[in-house]
Amino acid sequence: MRLVSVNVAMPREVTYRNRTYPTSIYKEPVAGRVRVGRLNIEGDRQGNPKTHGGPDMAVYVYSHDHYPHWEADLGTGPLAPGAFGENLTVTGMADDQVCIGDVYAVGSARFQVTEPRTPCHKLAMKFDDPGLPRRFFQAGRLGFYFRVLDEGEIGAGDEVVREARDAAGITIAEVARLWADKGAGPGDLERVLAVPALSASWRAAFTDRRDAAGAKPGGERDWSENRLTWV
Repeated sequence: MRLVSVNVAMPREVTYRNRTYPTSIYKEPVAGRVRVGRLNIEGDRQGNPKTHGGPDMAVYVYSHDHYPHWEADLGTGPLAPGAFGENLTVTGMADDQVCIGDVYAVGSARFQVTEPRTPCHKLAMKFDDPGLPRRFFQAGRLGFYFRVLDEGEIGAGDEVVREARDAAGITIAEVARLWADKGAGPGDLERVLAVPALSASWRAAFTDRRDAAGAKPGGERDWSENRLTWV
């Protein structure tokens, strides 16, 4: 596993379909070594702190191994690192290989996996493709967020070292599939909730799902207003 690129952006306002949004999805690779703080990488800020950022979403990670799929899907030709708004473009860290709670060292910084990415309208806006968020989710190529355990410096070419595997071994792909399964039972949801490293926002959402599943046969409920809705 290796760090291909560190990508940053400051917020800007972009108008898409008659609405203007603050966004930092237009990230660009940076040269040299970069300082990682508790909430941000140097030179990077979240466009909307109400829905992005904070300790549980300090750094977004995406595997460059997924790029050929999207280059074919989008018909764009080669995509530059940071194309999907990720802070760290890496190799060898697919959604079915990385678990919630895993701890990684990169350069002199240390990180812990907290949650999957939930693709939203900002992704559709960047590529002018309203269907992309749904395809992104269905493809199982979401990427994930890190919380910062130890601040430090990182740079392109650094090795990514997994220092610890969470005991539960619940992958990013499993969490995403469970989220998509509206009939998931309380036991399945409780298995994810038992992972201490799970982010606060996903913990709250899965707690609601578990409680509803326990109250209604099949756990049926309309989740269209949930803050983790991805379309």
